[in-house]
Amino acid sequence: MRVLFVFPPSVSAILNILGTTSPPLGLAYLASSLERAGVNVRIIDAQALNLGFGEIEREIRVWKPDVVGVTGATPAFFDALRVLEIAKNYGAKTVVGGPHFSFTDVETLEGYPYVDYVVRGEGEETVVELIKALEGRGEVSEILGLTYRDGENVRRNQDRPLIKNIDSIPFPAFHLLPMNKYTFGEYHYATVMTSRGCPYGCVFCASSKLFGKRWRGRSPENVADELEKLTESYRVRNIEFLDDTFTLNQRRAEKICDEIIKRGLDIVWNCSSRVNTISHSLLEKMKRAGCNSIYYGVESGSQEILDRMKKGTTLDQIIRAFKITKQVGMEIIGSFIIGFPGETINTIKKTISFAKFLKPDYAQFTICTPYPGTELFQIIENTDSMQLLTKDWSEYDALKPVFTINDGTYPSPSELIKWVKKAYLNFYVSLSFLFQQLKKKRFIVWRKVLNAFKNYIKGNIRF
Repeated sequence: MRVLFVFPPSVSAILNILGTTSPPLGLAYLASSLERAGVNVRIIDAQALNLGFGEIEREIRVWKPDVVGVTGATPAFFDALRVLEIAKNYGAKTVVGGPHFSFTDVETLEGYPYVDYVVRGEGEETVVELIKALEGRGEVSEILGLTYRDGENVRRNQDRPLIKNIDSIPFPAFHLLPMNKYTFGEYHYATVMTSRGCPYGCVFCASSKLFGKRWRGRSPENVADELEKLTESYRVRNIEFLDDTFTLNQRRAEKICDEIIKRGLDIVWNCSSRVNTISHSLLEKMKRAGCNSIYYGVESGSQEILDRMKKGTTLDQIIRAFKITKQVGMEIIGSFIIGFPGETINTIKKTISFAKFLKPDYAQFTICTPYPGTELFQIIENTDSMQLLTKDWSEYDALKPVFTINDGTYPSPSELIKWVKKAYLNFYVSLSFLFQQLKKKRFIVWRKVLNAFKNYIKGNIRF
């Protein structure tokens, strides 16, 4: 049986700003699991290859896959479904997966007749069992984690237990991806996930529901083996760790750094962390192992809003984390959310002032977006004073308001857009930021950021 995975053409902020895109790691994991089971698999990364739907249709017509699977973030919902509609026209079975479809599985199958199966949550074991069933070696009705069409009805099987030992999952099928297309400057670039799950309960995030609240980490040796393969086989120099919180288990993070140093891996890498999971000694070890930047989800300059978000951090913790990260000499990307329920003009001003006070190397400001599967989405749907403005998922790009609150203090949609633009203007078009870029001789990055900012202000760019 032939299986084709497609990462669909869609708007990408990374591609628009930096001229590059990331490997579709989720599809590569599914592909490697299928290959281990003896299945013939291909991956088409339409973004990296700059392919349109017509070219994807030609590939499907020529290769004649039995099964076509896609994934996509919430804003890429319709792009993913368009690929499946094309595939169905050529007689293929169609499968979707990923965060958005995992939480809208029944709705998707009921609304789009050319979708046959939804793989929910972790898909490596589910997709292998599905292909076996389609080959006549199992029953679809018995596959955990699968939602499917049964005639005119939609059936939802029980959830699949999380994979306990994630070292058992084969490395992503990088050989099926156009690895030469993932570049950052002159260096080849790749993404790696060293852990799954998140024990925290931020109401705007669905990660703990998708990968579980129980954190599961790969062994340091297993992680280093994958890094070694990337450097030796694909000449990868830049790595982004995609873990929600790379430093959740500080001892394991140190051991990963030890393995990188011991093996002499010549890589530069970055990761995401929480301000309450780092220490000066850990950051120093990460710096020695090649980490040059760290992404902190600050979210707000108001403690009241942080508490409403169930973020589990304080303003003092944020200030401390930024201080010691700078002392170590690592760069910081700070993320801020504007428009969370309870937000007022005053709390927005606090967030903008806090961002300027913290002085991260780069700041990201987004409009609060309730993605399906999050507690926030449920709160808005079940609160009379709150309402979704649209369920056109392509609008859920974090730079357009998709809900509003009628309480007399919450900013209007037009005001939120205005304040996000003000936030970017205050941060990036400032002497302190310009001086910082000139001091570090980052002229190219400065031009890219400035160009992206100007296009966003004009409304010419989507994220």
